[in-house]
Amino acid sequence: MNENIFRILAALILFTGIGISGYFRRKADRDSGEKISRKVDGTLTMMLIKIGGLILWFSPLVYLINPAWMAWSKIGLPDWVRWLGVGIGIFCTLGIYWLFSSIGSGITPTSATRKEHKLVTSGPYRWVRHPLYTVGSSMFIAFGMMADNWFIALLGILAFIGMAIRTLKEEANLIEKFGDEYRDYMKRTGRFFPKFN
Repeated sequence: MNENIFRILAALILFTGIGISGYFRRKADRDSGEKISRKVDGTLTMMLIKIGGLILWFSPLVYLINPAWMAWSKIGLPDWVRWLGVGIGIFCTLGIYWLFSSIGSGITPTSATRKEHKLVTSGPYRWVRHPLYTVGSSMFIAFGMMADNWFIALLGILAFIGMAIRTLKEEANLIEKFGDEYRDYMKRTGRFFPKFN
């Protein structure tokens, strides 16, 4: 299969997801009239997020510009696995739209909540408390499949682990803001995946 087909599809999926995220994040800042300070998570945490984020976003861009530059981490996946990555990537893009349209102006770039934040329990939040972390990480794993690249897929897994650690502080902030309402919500939903009782 022609490498350019996977590059084009990977680029369309990645940039569509980025576009959706950027649109809803700017809209949340504008609608709330509030710009959340990134300092709330602490200097070390934000530094790690920035360095990790730079590597996370830079690697797919390097692949899109010239796959030969990422040849050192090529796996040799069969085409059907790469096409599965395309399917997962499309599914993740739809999930990104669904979760951002559900949370609305409640989205923030940090673990802090907005002053007028309302607890969202509809859309994917009906079943999962942090679908953005699951879908976003899955998007990078899918990109790694499309790119036939273990390093990009590994970055998706590491991003998920990093966000999983960060959710402890985020959930403490949500408990502080919403109290028992959030505790009850935690009992009936999964953190990253639906809870099956």
